[in-house]
Amino acid sequence: MTDQLLTRAREALESYHDVTVDDDGALTFRHGDVPCAVQGMELAEGLTVLSLTCVVAWDLPDTRDLAVSAAERAGQGLFGTLGVVHTERGMDVTLRYAFPADGLTAPALGTLLMLVVSTASQLRTELLGQAAEHSSTPGSPG
Repeated sequence: MTDQLLTRAREALESYHDVTVDDDGALTFRHGDVPCAVQGMELAEGLTVLSLTCVVAWDLPDTRDLAVSAAERAGQGLFGTLGVVHTERGMDVTLRYAFPADGLTAPALGTLLMLVVSTASQLRTELLGQAAEHSSTPGSPG
């Protein structure tokens, strides 16, 4: 069941992107500058889900303002959960969305996946703009 679902997801995504199938069956692609991966898993008999992860930004300045902005944006999202990880190089941001996908046609699946990756790209643009503002403001950290 998972293989069929991933095949349908690949077909849906190929209308928009070049898609690579990894050795483990996961699908990888880029939406602009945002790398994304789709995995399928059967959580229980009859419950197969797709999980989409987009790496929105990495090594952003780890400032309070940028973290607050990302947190506020996370609360506004309909499609996905925003994650922020603080590393020694700065702040990394991901967008994850998991959903039951059995019964979705390829066009419907493509629309849903594109809603999520479009959100990730829009968020990337916003966060990079804010990060640039912080780095060009005299006396600001980052």
